[in-house]
This record gives sequence, structure tokens and C-alpha cells, in this order.
Amino acid sequence: MSTEEALYFFGLLTLPVGLLSVLAVVNWIVPHLKGGCIFWELWGIYCPGCGGTRSLVALAHGHILQSLWYHPLLLYCVIMYLAFMLSHTLEKLHVPFVKGMKFREWIMYGMIVVLILNFILKNVLKFLFGIVMI
Repeated sequence: MSTEEALYFFGLLTLPVGLLSVLAVVNWIVPHLKGGCIFWELWGIYCPGCGGTRSLVALAHGHILQSLWYHPLLLYCVIMYLAFMLSHTLEKLHVPFVKGMKFREWIMYGMIVVLILNFILKNVLKFLFGIVMI
């Protein structure tokens, strides 16, 4: 089994779990959250994952730009997942001229870059311009 086939199979298996998790977060977990981010509470800075939950909730409600503003990594991951799964599904359905997306290391490096840039940008906006997003 190739890497792409294994990832496709894993993607199919995790889709229902992912959708149920989004429903749980949006409908049951977020309304009951009491505390905030430990980075924010201890040091007054945004952590690399700050905004991830708000991004998920915004995306679940169809607010794509707001989701991108809260944490761009979530939208990046959703787009990569959809592109990978759709291309492989179309290839398995024998749609002409469609080949499944190949796993590339740059996708993972892209995720790391987005995570780091988001962390830096949010903290620069806070400390230099007083823009607080929590």
C-alpha cells in the first residue's frame, strides 16, 4: 500500500469522527468553556494555537474570512484535506485526466510556516499596536 493510499483510507475513516467532533465542539463544549489559554493567562501572549477553537466555530457557521483571521492553519488543513480526498475519490471513480494528489513534504512545511507566522503576527499586533483578539 502506497503512502497516498494509506492516507486516503485514513482520511475516509476519520471523516465521520472529525464531523462529530466539530458538532461536539460547536454545540456542547464551547458554550461551557470557563477558562482561557494558559499562555495568555500566565504570560499575556498568544500561543501558536490561539484562535483554533474560534476558527473552528467560525468555519462551522460558514464565516470563512473570520475563521481565517482567528487561525489560518485550520482553513489550510481543511483545504489540503478536501483537495487530497476529492482528487483521490475522482481518481478511484476513473474520472479522465484526474490523478490523486501526491503527498509532498512542502505541505507539512507549509503548515509549520503558517503556524509560526500566525503566532508572530498576533503577538506583534498585540504588543506594537495594542490589537487584542481574545
